[in-house]
This record gives sequence, C-alpha cells and structure tokens, in this order.
Amino acid sequence: MVLSAQSQAEIQRIRDEYPDPQSALLPALHLAQKEYGGWLPDQALAEVAGLMALPLTQVAAAASFYTMFNRRPVGKHLIQVCTNISCSLLGAEHLLDHIGRKLGIKPGETTKDGRFSLLEVECLGSCGTAPVMQIDETNYERLTNERIDEILTGLS
Repeated sequence: MVLSAQSQAEIQRIRDEYPDPQSALLPALHLAQKEYGGWLPDQALAEVAGLMALPLTQVAAAASFYTMFNRRPVGKHLIQVCTNISCSLLGAEHLLDHIGRKLGIKPGETTKDGRFSLLEVECLGSCGTAPVMQIDETNYERLTNERIDEILTGLS
C-alpha cells in the first residue's frame, strides 16, 4: 500500500503551515495511520519521513513514543481502557478484565475475527468521569460491566 495522492498532498499542506516540519509530524502521522487502516507499518513511516523531509528515525521515534499510534495491525474497533489513578480507583482493571473475558482476548490482542483490539492505556483525559474507555474515537464514561456489554453489543 502507498499513501494516496490526496493524503500526500494533505501532508505536504500541513507541513507547509509550520516553519519547522517537525511541528506538523503528529497530524501527518494521524493522517497516514487513518489511511493505513488504523496502524503505521514501516512503509507508512518512510513515506511520511520523505514527505516531511525528516529523518526516518525521528518519525519512527514519534510513532513509537505516542500511544495513539499503532505499530501493529488493529481490529476494526480499537478499545482503549484507561487504568490511570482515577479510573483505577473506580475499578478500571476489573472492567478491563470483563472486556477481555467477553471478547476472549487480553490487552494487546485482537479477536480472531479481527473485529476488536483491546489496549490498556494510561490516560484518556477524562478523570472526572472515570472509569473511561475509548472505542475508535468515541469516549465512554462512568462505565459499569452492564454499560460495557450494551456498548459492545451495539458495535457492528
């Protein structure tokens, strides 16, 4: 796979908005990840590095540092469960275990049918509404096992 001409042009446009191309690296990686189906293979990093005129090592370092970038293929729905202090105090680990049992996977794994990937993350920025999970780009707050079951049942 190769980034589409439209995505390449968008990355160049983003790069040109900033005096230092490094400032545009995260939006460029987000765009590449979206086009590559939710993850960043080595090919995508090389393409972004070329378009941004940045060293590949710098692009790869950013992609591996930030948890919002996936370096392995993920399922159709990416479930991220926050286990930072606020969520943890309100039972996030139990909710993470519940999801894992329901889907038959552990954090870091994808269901055999490719529908779901499950990740444990440090913070989703919603401490006041803990416990929280994010599925794809939607946050779900004040979770219970019952609410999680409803949410997962509603996903196609």
